Amino acid sequence: MAVNHYENFPVASILLPKPIRHAVETIYHFARQADDFADEGNWSNLERFSKLDHFRTELLCIAANEEPQTPLFRELAFIIEKHQLPLQLFHDLLDAFAQDVVKKRYANFDEILNYCRRSANPVGRLLLHLYQEATPVNLAYSDAICSSLQLINFWQDIMKDYSINRIYLPQDEMADFGVTEMHIAQCRADQEWRNLMQFQSLRARNMLQSGTPLGSILTGRIGMEMRLIIAGGNRILDKLETVKFDMFHHRPVLRPLDWIIMLGKSAPFGF
Repeated sequence: MAVNHYENFPVASILLPKPIRHAVETIYHFARQADDFADEGNWSNLERFSKLDHFRTELLCIAANEEPQTPLFRELAFIIEKHQLPLQLFHDLLDAFAQDVVKKRYANFDEILNYCRRSANPVGRLLLHLYQEATPVNLAYSDAICSSLQLINFWQDIMKDYSINRIYLPQDEMADFGVTEMHIAQCRADQEWRNLMQFQSLRARNMLQSGTPLGSILTGRIGMEMRLIIAGGNRILDKLETVKFDMFHHRPVLRPLDWIIMLGKSAPFGF
């Protein structure tokens, strides 16, 4: 749910039930810090891996019922125990961030989906566990939503990712549509690029749509939160299409008017 991959994370949202708001904030800080280890600063790859390994060691302490070294993980241990959160989901996030350090290109869409499974889907699954709504059906809907939001975030941040030598477009599909890395390097939104991105956008929208029932299954504030998240993903896709996928010069962002539109589309389901 997708700051870098987590700007759609519902941190401290007024829609979140107060009893789980602190837990969501803590999980966010874990994900945010770990993501920064992979993306920010001038660290060497070895230093980035070392920082991520420290997080893994802290998770192993929690698994062994030992006290973690840092305040963040002591708080995380309390939340994991209180809400019975699966530790593997935190390891999955760390695996995705570690992959970002070394993997810069993706041969096909399956590789990208596998990345989304570890970089985005754990967030939705953790939220469902906090909501006590982690049924198999709900988890499947959540995975569809989270993976699509991750893809949409990739399209938003084409240039930002390219600046650190990452491209999250399937290389085989780029070739099929006659698109090369020079399109990105030259910020060239020609017909070939638009055709490729229309294909990517439609697939992401269909994936998002397939998870939409979750917004009706979840009730109250968390249902409204979910419907807003879904509406936000669709709104970004609308904006990408409006600028004919020239995200090089027109990166889509959600503005106050967009939130009004999204609220209007979400509210009819009711609180």
